[in-house]
Amino acid sequence: MKRNWPLHMMLVPAVLLAIVFQYVPMGGIIIAFQDFKPWLGFTGSKWVGLENFRYLFLYPDVDKVIWNTLIIAVFKIVAGLVAPLSFAILLNEIRWMAFKRVSQTLVYLPHFLSWVILGGILLDILSPQGGMVNKLIVALGGEPIFFLGDGNWFRFTLIVSDVWKEFGFGTIVFLASLAGINPALYEAAEVDGANRFKQTLHITLPALMPITIVLMTLSLGNILNAGFDQVFNLYNPLVYDKGDIIDTFVYRLGILNGKMSFATTVGLFKSVVGTILIIVSYRLAYKLANYRVF
Repeated sequence: MKRNWPLHMMLVPAVLLAIVFQYVPMGGIIIAFQDFKPWLGFTGSKWVGLENFRYLFLYPDVDKVIWNTLIIAVFKIVAGLVAPLSFAILLNEIRWMAFKRVSQTLVYLPHFLSWVILGGILLDILSPQGGMVNKLIVALGGEPIFFLGDGNWFRFTLIVSDVWKEFGFGTIVFLASLAGINPALYEAAEVDGANRFKQTLHITLPALMPITIVLMTLSLGNILNAGFDQVFNLYNPLVYDKGDIIDTFVYRLGILNGKMSFATTVGLFKSVVGTILIIVSYRLAYKLANYRVF
């Protein structure tokens, strides 16, 4: 401590920010066990114990919201692994470095755009009246599709647009792993008569399995996070049936309808389940890929 105190002092601002914005607000969890009234505050609101949790499991829309969250999150996780893995392998086969760098930059660019911006773009290009995508569908002889107004198409749109936005970031992880593969393995395989496809099948994919397992298991901790920013900027009452997730449900109950106690209960339930899944995912990552965070 005496020798490295300047380095510890550099951590103080980050620690203070974490305490103020992440740990102090945890005191608000008490709302989940009260019939909270803002004008009465924490001390004046009536204590109801686990009543809000009983109400949570009897609420008619909760099972639908949890199911929507799981479906959207699981498909995002699977597609979010397959797309960058496939693209990284294809990109690794390109020998023209200028084209490779440009391609990598272009697919990485959407990661830096917020869902507010991308939501506006998607609303425009997916519009059933004059949207670019529907114009193309009509030109090919099809009927216009209401991507953001039909529940089944809305889920598909969420998953595809999320993959499009984020797979460039995931590609970097796989490209870094590909760079660590010993070139001598490919040379030996080529001498043995293996073509590029067999080299990919027997060398590249097995070499990428450890990082793929790590990313997949760590993704379990986010299985109840289906993407509030994205859904909030794209959904509407027409797709609540298939597109409403836990976070948007909590937003509508707590902020728009003023049911703060119930909204906090739903949020606390999600946090507890998420914490359990994170612990399980870390254990799986350690068991399957010998990956340890601590």
